[in-house]
Amino acid sequence: MCSYAPNAGRKPSDASRVRSRAPRTASLILALAGCLAVQLPTDAQSAEVPADGEGATIIVVGRLAANDAARRAHATSGGADIVTYEDYADKSLVSLRDTLAFSPGVYAQPRFGQEIRISIRGSGLSRGYHMRGLTLLQDGIPINLADDNGDFQELEPAFFDHLEVYRGANALRFGSGTLGGAINGVTPSGDRAPGLYARLDFGSFDMARGLASFGFGDRDTNGWLAVSADTQRGDRDHAKRHSLRLHGNAGFRLADRIATRFYISANDIDQQLPGALTRAIALTAPQTGNFVGNQARDIESLRLQNRTTFELGAATLDVGAFVNAKRLFHPIYQVIDQNSTDRGVFTRLDYAAGPFEMTLGGESRWGTIRAKRFVNVDGRRGAQTFDARQTARTTTLYGELRYRPVPDLQLIAGAIYADGYRQQEQSMPAPVVGKAAYDSFSPRFGLLWEPAQAIQVYANISRSAEFPTFVELAQVAAFVPVREQHAWTAEIGTRGKAGWVSWDVSLYRAWVKGEMLQFTVGPDIPASTFNADRTLHQGIEAGLSLAPTDWLRLRQIWQYSDFRLRDDAQFGNNRLPVVPRHVLRTEIRLGTDALHIAPNLEWVPQGAWADYANTARTPGYALVGLTAGAVLAEGVDLFLDARNLTGKKAIGDMSAVIQAGPASQIFYPVERRAVYVGLRARF
Repeated sequence: MCSYAPNAGRKPSDASRVRSRAPRTASLILALAGCLAVQLPTDAQSAEVPADGEGATIIVVGRLAANDAARRAHATSGGADIVTYEDYADKSLVSLRDTLAFSPGVYAQPRFGQEIRISIRGSGLSRGYHMRGLTLLQDGIPINLADDNGDFQELEPAFFDHLEVYRGANALRFGSGTLGGAINGVTPSGDRAPGLYARLDFGSFDMARGLASFGFGDRDTNGWLAVSADTQRGDRDHAKRHSLRLHGNAGFRLADRIATRFYISANDIDQQLPGALTRAIALTAPQTGNFVGNQARDIESLRLQNRTTFELGAATLDVGAFVNAKRLFHPIYQVIDQNSTDRGVFTRLDYAAGPFEMTLGGESRWGTIRAKRFVNVDGRRGAQTFDARQTARTTTLYGELRYRPVPDLQLIAGAIYADGYRQQEQSMPAPVVGKAAYDSFSPRFGLLWEPAQAIQVYANISRSAEFPTFVELAQVAAFVPVREQHAWTAEIGTRGKAGWVSWDVSLYRAWVKGEMLQFTVGPDIPASTFNADRTLHQGIEAGLSLAPTDWLRLRQIWQYSDFRLRDDAQFGNNRLPVVPRHVLRTEIRLGTDALHIAPNLEWVPQGAWADYANTARTPGYALVGLTAGAVLAEGVDLFLDARNLTGKKAIGDMSAVIQAGPASQIFYPVERRAVYVGLRARF
């Protein structure tokens, strides 16, 4: 038996604490390495291998769950796709960006370590930290807090069997009515991923990463448990990170038509923050980091969830509940110290009879944050400056009706009603109570036409709504009256497969009112938020895959993003900052699963604006990378992930400001040259 017991004690969150975590994480990785030597009983199945004996070792066996997800995505009259584990198996999985790089329409840009900017159709466009405008889920259950804020670092991409990406209002099936949509990471069950799976990664900047998972059982009773740990010095000064994560689920069939599944997730994440740089330093000395204030973001979280499914003939009913407990220790301009507890319930009914299909559902999340701030004394708490109790509730009710007048055409009508409440009871520095209530009704209409087998054409028009989180409302020391954001979005597109050509193309235009935009006040102070009057988000989300032979595959995505103000009193029709107009990613894979090599390219021909005044723009860039893999033995394979091979110095992301200048510390350099190697094995 392979086991590891971390120390029960918890050291203070300061510089010494970050350094002290390394031995603990390293010990866990060594323990996971030892798991590779464990021999399971001979009836444990290995990874699914094609008839010719070739096949990469992956975390799951079989593609049943991903195929079911793909069928649901293809029944959507808008942009949606499924990303399977095989799509990113040869990547060193640092963040969600490594899983979503080839998902059309997803702008996932690294900043440092596991910190990324993630946006779909300009959602949360100027939010350079945490997350807004997206519903992020694990196994169909949201990890967003009750105010809809979230930390994507809590999702471990190495645990997923596949990810479901529903862009914009197409994410109604997840109870999401935001501009961006929803991303759902799905983990395996024990009956579909039996036996022991282990993975070890090593590479540049002292990176070491380990993963071990074990699945067992059958359709009636099964379980799956995974543990991962990683550590890295980082490619910039003051960018060390350490993490320890656990996820498990256990499923039971209570009766012939009733099944339940319990989930547990635990995260312990420490990340030093190297901060932003001036344009000149980012382009000449990208390894530079910011030591002022010993800035960091440490997260401890525990999530417990349940989903119970009732099969009722032509209908399927899901009901469930969850509780999320989280601690955030975050030294920045001050030391932010927060403890939050969120609870929620959800239900969903799917019904199909003849030409009609129907979905009805609802979800409610409510939670409390005990928010404190202290003077930052080199990453430690000084004198207390702020104390407040923040309570939030977000509730959604949604429904969708789908009708097929003829077999090849589907007409769709749906709507989502959202209700939100936010309250802050501040006791320091002065007693103040702030409250805000929101509600919105968002309809959706669409059609899905299948002119030929495996070819679809779709169109839809929908309304979206986003409510402010406490990041927008509780700015620095006040409770400000930020309004909700609304948009009408029109979309047309097509996806399909013809021979060895596959495609996924969507064109969209969103007319946004009251968009919540942010700008950096200073290098260490969180951004202020304002409601713009009218803005326009329009673009193209295109994915193309060519596989003319078994040993040659090309895949690429192109994102065209035109986000701008509309007749603004100060900035006219200026473009919104942060996201470049064009992003192209291409990969060519040569070889088979037994031995393959895949060079890749990320090309941004012209950088994004850094300010609302449109006076400063980052230069374009091209990053060249390479992945490769080889099967060493049945159930064991080796992989390589090399990034930025030419050592290009460029700016990959920024924080928006009103008007940028040479002294503006708002820029984040792209990842430096790095090489990672790894070993996967299934027993």
